[in-house]
Amino acid sequence: MSSPTTSSTASSNSAAATPADRTRRAFSLEEAVPILTRTPATLDALLRGLPDGWTNAHEGGETWSPFDVLGHLIHCENADWVPRARIILEHGESRTFDPFDRFAQFKESEGKTLDGMLDEFATLRAQNLRTLAAMNLTGADLDRRGRHPAFGEVTLGQLLATWTAHDLGHIAQIVRSMAKQYTDAVGPWEQYLSILRR
Repeated sequence: MSSPTTSSTASSNSAAATPADRTRRAFSLEEAVPILTRTPATLDALLRGLPDGWTNAHEGGETWSPFDVLGHLIHCENADWVPRARIILEHGESRTFDPFDRFAQFKESEGKTLDGMLDEFATLRAQNLRTLAAMNLTGADLDRRGRHPAFGEVTLGQLLATWTAHDLGHIAQIVRSMAKQYTDAVGPWEQYLSILRR
């Protein structure tokens, strides 16, 4: 059993290790890669084998279904994160990123199946993470700058942080579009389900 002094010291050390603001954190490549690695398996576990009614569901208007989001993520693997990282490392600010088509998936996904797209996304993500690892990025590399066609100057660290947050945002979008299918079915419990009101 710990002595009072030891227990107090451990408590103090634990408090010191706890971030003061748990709503923000600095970008860490070592912390981001595990998120990026898990996204394909997360989507596979959630979506594979579901009835089309779930995977074609959306939130109304021009919002995206899980199928649409998956197509978008595939397009990003081909045209956004790693290609833009290479531009920063090879050209810096002297070459502006190629424009990105945020709606390319609607044409590119024609004729594809959800299961096939899950496999495609997993393969592309694994390839891109191997490429990222081979870049052997340093802290100084993360500060290197590129040029976005709309935002202007951006850093490699900001690009990679965006890749991670982008994954999480689209996972949330998929889950929200599915949850909203039961907005009427849950009856009075809707008032307790904040996901249905976003």
